[in-house]
Amino acid sequence: MKAHVSSILLGVRDMDRAKRFYTEGLGWKIQNDYGISVFFESDGASPVGFYGREGLADQVGTSPDGSGFSGLVLTYVVRSEARVDEVMAEAEKAGATILKPAGALPWGGYGGTFADPDGYIWSLGYSAQGTDQPYAE
Repeated sequence: MKAHVSSILLGVRDMDRAKRFYTEGLGWKIQNDYGISVFFESDGASPVGFYGREGLADQVGTSPDGSGFSGLVLTYVVRSEARVDEVMAEAEKAGATILKPAGALPWGGYGGTFADPDGYIWSLGYSAQGTDQPYAE
């Protein structure tokens, strides 16, 4: 696994408030608004997006409250389901805690999640639906 973050997803409690803060307050421009998630124009950097905190916690297999979830998930997008499986196995072998084994995702992709030894959550994913994704490899 390379030292690469494909996108940054922040779990927010109030999507409208978060959108107002970043668009009206900081001048960020929305690239895609999917209702349950929002992504901003990235100027070539790693994309930053918001996802409802409850939904994002559920997607990665943890609780939205307490010490189990900080509201931050680092995503790593690869070009095949097989590579998702390989990276998940590498992470587990290295001491990661598997939060959600690799498998089909509700939005149509394939992925899984793990927590590193310090509890930082990584979401691995693949989707055949787009060709312009921020691939890490």
